[in-house]
Amino acid sequence: MPSIDKQGYIYEEIKRGKYPWIYCDATTEWNEFMGLRPDTLIVVILLTLLTALGPITTDLYLPALPAIQEFFHTDVPTVQLTLSVYMVVFGLCQIFYGPLSDRFGRKPIILVGTLIYLFGSVVCVLAPKIEILIAGRILQALGGCAGVILARTMVRDIYGQSHSARILSYMGTAMALAPALGPIIGGYLTIIYGWQASFVILAVFGGICVLGIIFILQETNQYKDPHAIHPRQTLRNFMTLLHDRSYTGYLLIITFSYSGLFAFISGSAFVFIKILGLSADQYGYCFTTAVVGYMIGTQIGGRIVGTIGIVRIAGIGALTCAIAGISMLIMAIIPVVHVAAVLAPMVLYMTGLGMTFPTSLAGLIGPFPKMVGAASSLTGFIQNSFAAFVGLMVAHSFNMTQLPMAIGICLMGVGAWASYRLLIHKSTP
Repeated sequence: MPSIDKQGYIYEEIKRGKYPWIYCDATTEWNEFMGLRPDTLIVVILLTLLTALGPITTDLYLPALPAIQEFFHTDVPTVQLTLSVYMVVFGLCQIFYGPLSDRFGRKPIILVGTLIYLFGSVVCVLAPKIEILIAGRILQALGGCAGVILARTMVRDIYGQSHSARILSYMGTAMALAPALGPIIGGYLTIIYGWQASFVILAVFGGICVLGIIFILQETNQYKDPHAIHPRQTLRNFMTLLHDRSYTGYLLIITFSYSGLFAFISGSAFVFIKILGLSADQYGYCFTTAVVGYMIGTQIGGRIVGTIGIVRIAGIGALTCAIAGISMLIMAIIPVVHVAAVLAPMVLYMTGLGMTFPTSLAGLIGPFPKMVGAASSLTGFIQNSFAAFVGLMVAHSFNMTQLPMAIGICLMGVGAWASYRLLIHKSTP
C-alpha cells in the first residue's frame, strides 16, 4: 500500500495545518493515517450503504406504485413491470460483476456500476412516459447490483470465513434501516411531492455512494485472476460451485427465503392500500413493522452464530419462514381480512429471513476465497431472477384478495425449509 512519503503533496498540506483534524507522521502508512483500513467502521458503513442500494431502490418507491399507475393512466401489471423488470436485470447482471471483479479488482467495477445507477435514477426522475420509467429502472438495476454483490464480496475479502457471518449479520441489521424507513419516507414524499420525489432521493443516495467509493474505499481483492472473465474459466468456476452440496443447499435456502420477501414486496402495496384501505403513509408503517422482524433476526443470528454455528441458525431461520408462510396462507383461506392477518405472519417470516440470509450467505461464499466474486455473482443471479419470477406471478395473480401473495410466501418458506433438510442438515461441513 502507498505510504505517506509517496503522497508528499498531501502530507505537506497536512503539516501546514490545512487539515487540522488529521494527525500523522512520515512513517505512517497512507491508509492508516487516513483511518481508511479495510476493516475500519467507516468502510463497513460504506459497504452497508452499497448493499442497501438494492432494498432501498425497491422499498422507497413502493408506496408510489398506485400513484404511478394513476399518473401514467396504465394498469397494475404494467406498473409492476417497474419492479419485476428491475429484479430480472438486477439478477442477470450480477453474474457478470463477480468475475469482472475477480479479474480487475473490486473498486473499479463497483465505481462504474454505481455511476450507472446514478444516471438511471436521474432518468426515472425525468421520465415522461411509463416506458422511460421502466428504462430508468433497468439502468438502476444494471448499476445497483454491483454494489450489492461486491460489497458482501469485499466483506469476505476483509474478514475471511470465520468472521464474515457476524459482520454480514450486523450489516444486515443496519441495512434493514433502509427498507424500514424507506416506505415511510416514500409514503410521505408521495403524498406531499408526488411519485418523482422518491427517485430524487435515490439519485442523491447514489451520488453519496459514488463519492464514498472514490475517497474511502480501497481495493481488497488479493487474488486477481487474469483468466476469471474467460468464458470457459467462468463456466468452470460456476460448475465447481454448483457441484458442491453445501453451496447448492445454501443457495436454495437464500433463493426461496428471499423470493418470499419479494412476493410480499410485489403484492403488499396493493393488498394494504387497495384491499385493506390504508393510505400510502400507513402502508409505509406496516412495511417498516415487517422489516423490524428482519432486524431482530439478524441480531439473533449475529449474537449466537459463534455459539451454535451457521448450519443450525440457517435451519432455525428456514423453519421460522415455513411456519410464518403457512400461517399467512391459513389466514387468507379462512379468510381473515385484517391488517394483523397479513402483518403478524410477515413479521415472523422476516425474523426467520434475518437469521437465515446473512448466515447462509457466509456459509455459501466462505469456502471459496479465490472464487468469492463468482460465488456471490451466481448466487445473486439465481436468487434475484427467481424472485423476479415469483413477484411477477404474484402481480399477475392479483384478484383483490391477499390469497395470491400468501400462497407465494408460503411456498417459498416451505421451499427454504425443505432445502435445508435435504441438502444442509445431513451434509458434512
